[in-house]
Amino acid sequence: MDTNLAILFEHPTWQRPLFDALDARGVPYVAYDLKAASFGATEPPMARVVFSQASPSAYVRGNAHAVPYTIALLEHLEAMGARVLNGAGAFRLELSKIAQVRLLRSLGMNHPWTVAFNSIEGLRARAEGVTFPALLKPNQGGSGARMAVVSSFDELETLLASDPSYWEPDPVLLLQEMLDHDPEIEGIIRMEFVGDELLYAMRVRNTAGFNLCPSEDCNPSDGTEGACEIPTGVSEAGPEFLPYPDVPADAVAEGTRLFRATGFDAGGLEYLVTRDGRRVFYDMNANSNLRRPIGQAMGFDPFDRVAEYLERMVG
Repeated sequence: MDTNLAILFEHPTWQRPLFDALDARGVPYVAYDLKAASFGATEPPMARVVFSQASPSAYVRGNAHAVPYTIALLEHLEAMGARVLNGAGAFRLELSKIAQVRLLRSLGMNHPWTVAFNSIEGLRARAEGVTFPALLKPNQGGSGARMAVVSSFDELETLLASDPSYWEPDPVLLLQEMLDHDPEIEGIIRMEFVGDELLYAMRVRNTAGFNLCPSEDCNPSDGTEGACEIPTGVSEAGPEFLPYPDVPADAVAEGTRLFRATGFDAGGLEYLVTRDGRRVFYDMNANSNLRRPIGQAMGFDPFDRVAEYLERMVG
């Protein structure tokens, strides 16, 4: 163990700004690529502190093997005594939207009604718990992949029959409540945390598509086409990301409580306020891509803040 810090990653460019921030601070680290890797059963950790930036959406980039490998690696690193930030438990929670709903319920927080299923027949058998329109999404999500709005069981059945890829790579799908909200009033709120403290909040206004990834790679701030593997599939403009320095204090308190319950060391939470006044958290991301222009609008570089946190962790 010759290095104090290792960064686990799969996406070729998402972590580049963090690497640059660590370099600027003079913090040595190992960049560990999860796409093609191996470890021995008795092998010591590659560093004393390991920060996982694995992504559930690896499969959309042809890297589906990276996800189960990451779980095995994180469990190994923890067992061998490394301090793992965003460790195995955090990654398992990120990989399961139904587990996220269960966490919200255990905390007594508002959550969307959600049904998990592995066949249309199984879903139809509990039709009394489903209302339409509803949101189809994968249990293992990421970057808006495999999501659609459906208006009936028949429409859902036709969609899944016409495109079997909806069942890949994890053949568990969710039908979830469509949370009716006004995007012009507040929209989707994404709060980013580092070490239990709110880094920033931003508003996300969106009129079409489901890819709300805040990475500049996926949704560039200059309005040019992003390089994301999940196209929007629509001709309208992509999501708009806006600083939200005046996020309500009670929302921050509720989000902080939830974040601490996730076991994440750094990550993001998303919520929206419905037209009937419910604040509903619905998504939790350990590999939370930061958006530099949002932090800069508030007077700091968010990647430098993460690098500073990692520098403190290695002591």
